[in-house]
Parts: sequence; structure tokens; C-alpha cells
Amino acid sequence: MNFASDNTAGVAPQIMAALAAANAGHVPSYGADPLNAAVTAQIREIFEAPEAAVYLVATGTAANALSCAVLTDPWGAIFCHRNAHIEEDECGAPEFFTGGSKLVLVDGAHARMTPEALRHTIAHTGRGGVHNVQRGMVSITNATEAGTVYSAAEVAALTQVARDFGLPVHMDGARFANALVAAGCTPAEMTWRAGVDVLSFGGTKNGCMGVEAVVIFDPKRAWEFELRRKRAGHLFSKHRFLAAQMQAYLEGDLWLDLARHANAMAALLSARIAALPGARLVHPTHANEVFAAFPRAAHRRAQGAGAAYYLWPFDQSLEGDMAEPLAARMVTSWATTEAEIDAFLALLG
Repeated sequence: MNFASDNTAGVAPQIMAALAAANAGHVPSYGADPLNAAVTAQIREIFEAPEAAVYLVATGTAANALSCAVLTDPWGAIFCHRNAHIEEDECGAPEFFTGGSKLVLVDGAHARMTPEALRHTIAHTGRGGVHNVQRGMVSITNATEAGTVYSAAEVAALTQVARDFGLPVHMDGARFANALVAAGCTPAEMTWRAGVDVLSFGGTKNGCMGVEAVVIFDPKRAWEFELRRKRAGHLFSKHRFLAAQMQAYLEGDLWLDLARHANAMAALLSARIAALPGARLVHPTHANEVFAAFPRAAHRRAQGAGAAYYLWPFDQSLEGDMAEPLAARMVTSWATTEAEIDAFLALLG
């Protein structure tokens, strides 16, 4: 009964097998191997973007921070939601890798920016000339940190605001597969056709051991990314082990199948929690994260029996009125089973 994070799940068997196969023999290093070339071709085909530059890194933080670094200047603002991952969970990495860019936060219900809020925030940035941080770029998290998803049309509405101010757009897609299957659109429709310039395309949370692809739809930015990746220490010498994961992840639409399963498990968990007496959903369940509140007594039973998940926010206490509802985050993965959900719900009552 582990719903702490999709990061806690193991590696999908197909991906583990690909890693073992990649371990045979000798191949060129630093991305000059045949597997890396094959992955680039796969991603270009999947995204219908034959000119896209594709680079692999091992962490989502590196993917996001390096992407931001090629899209804005040190004195530029990175416009993102107040609860974006780059704001809440990356220890200042975007600011560090950009050399000082400032995250400027945008409000919106359920961790989603609205075009109106984004426009207002951009318009009120940099009005003092040299004394202020300048308008730099926009970053969209999809799926969001609240488990909600932007549709392709909603992404396009945000990128249109960015374009009106001449700003490029990054998408943090650590759970891109989950967002994509939830939205029912193609990778191209969710990204470059909707106005996204650079995508952090996640694999780690969806069955990989540790790999993310940075997809740069404008190849003019590619050389700068290569230099920044090397300078930051994120160019792997044994690069084939990143490429092997991504190749297996994409083969036969495994990445979409894994995400569909995770989303389906979240939908089941969400519906069953919402039906409990004294329980309610805190955010809509669009992808593979469930945010719900239920009585403290149920939390005590579940956590006492070893169920793993997070109270959200963290500073809530299990001591107090047993009927009081406490909010929590539960994340399903490619490995979540209905039996786990049954056991968890039996504890909640």
C-alpha cells in the first residue's frame, strides 16, 4: 500500500531488460552510441518534429533547470504557477542554472494558471526598466503538482499570452505521459503545435530507472544546451544506459500503457475515497495523483497499518479530533494494483 510517490515504484520489466541488454560489449561514449541516435529518431517521429534536438539527462531537476537556462537571461523572470515543481521542489536549481533568473509566481485554482492571471503578471513585470527583473519566459507544468491537467487548447491559450509578450515557453513534463493520455491528444498537439518551445519529457516517474529527455523544438537552441549540459556535469559518459531506458520506454507505446494504468488506478482510488463518509476530493483527479481529505481516525488506521502516503500539507498532526478531515496526497504508478487499493480502502473504512 505505497502511494507516497510514483518515484517509489520499481523499474518496468521491459526497461530493466533493456538496461541489461545495453550492458553487453563496448560502444562510443557521451551520446555517440547507436541507441542514442535511435532514441532521437523515435522522439522526432512521436512528436512529428523531424528537426527537434533531443538530449537525455538523468533527473527532472536537470531537465527543467537546463531548459530554463537556454530560454532566458540571468535578469529574466520565469513565470510559473505558485505551486509549480520548479518553485516548490528544486532547491533553487532554475535560479542557479540560469545564473540568477527570478521565478515570478502566478495564481490559479488547482495549480493551473489562467491566461488572464498570466497576462496580468507578465504585464506588471519589468515596468521599472533597469531596476526590475525583465520578462523572460513561461514554464507550464503538465500534469500539475495538484494532479490536474491542461488540455492542448488550454496550453495554447497560455502560450498565446507568452507570444503576445515575445516570450518562449517551457513545459515541465515530468508526468507528461499521464497528462497526455488524460487529455486524449497527440504529443505534437500538446507541445509544439500548442506553442511550446522546449519540453522536459519525463520517464523516471513512469517506470524508468532514471532518464528524462529534453526536446528542443527549435534546433537553434541546441548547441547552447549541449554546452550547458556538459558544463553542469549532466553529460553521462556511459550514455547508452540513459538511451536504453528511453528506447524501451517508447517502444510499442509502453510509456502510454504505463501511464494509462497509473491514471486508471488513480481514478479508481479517487472515486472510492470520495464515496467514503466524511471524505472529499481537494483537487480533481485528472492524472495519477489523488488529493483528498478524510477523517483523522482513518489516517491513523491506515498509517498504523503501514500505508505510505503524505499528509498535504505536511504540518498536519495525527493527534486531535478523530472526526476532523485531514488532506493528503496519494500517487499511483505503473505498478499499483487493485489489491493495494482494496487493502487501503478497507483501512479507511
